[in-house]
Amino acid sequence: MSRFSQHTNSAAKLLTEHNHSISVAESSTGGLIAASLLSVPGASRYFMGGTVIYTVKSRQEFLDLDRERIKKLKPLTEEMALEFARAARAKLDTTWGIAELGVAGPGGTPYSDAIGISVIAISGPVDASVTIRTDSDDREGNMETFTDKALQLLVQTLDSVGTK
Repeated sequence: MSRFSQHTNSAAKLLTEHNHSISVAESSTGGLIAASLLSVPGASRYFMGGTVIYTVKSRQEFLDLDRERIKKLKPLTEEMALEFARAARAKLDTTWGIAELGVAGPGGTPYSDAIGISVIAISGPVDASVTIRTDSDDREGNMETFTDKALQLLVQTLDSVGTK
C-alpha cells in the first residue's frame, strides 16, 4: 500500500482535521480504496465502513439505490458513480461517500467493451467525479491506478472544501 501513502495520509489528515467521516462503495478496485484509508493509524476517527459492490446482487444488498433512477443511467458513467457514492454516504450517514465502478480487465463486462476504464465519484458537502482510462488490460495495474486516482480525487475534493 505504500504506493498510495501520500494521498492516503493527506486524506486521513484532512478528514480528521475537519472531523468528517467517509464510507466507500467500490467495484473493480476490490477493496483497495477502503484498505488504503484503513492503513493509517487512527482510521476509526473517519472511516465508517465500505463494501465491494462487484455484482448486481451485492449492489442491491449493500446499497439502497433508487433502482428506477439507476435503470435510466448509462453504465460506467460519472453520473452513475455519483449515485453509488450518494448511496454509500446515506447508508452509513457519513460526511462523504466515495464510489468506484470500472473494468480492470483483462476482459470486458456486460456493461462495457472498454477495458481499463473507471468512473469515480465523491458525494459530500460538494460532489466531484472523474473518468480514468488506462487503455491497458493489466488487471492489477488498473486496480492500483484506479485506487490512486480515487484517493487523489478525494484529497483534491477535501482540499477544495477546506479552502472555502
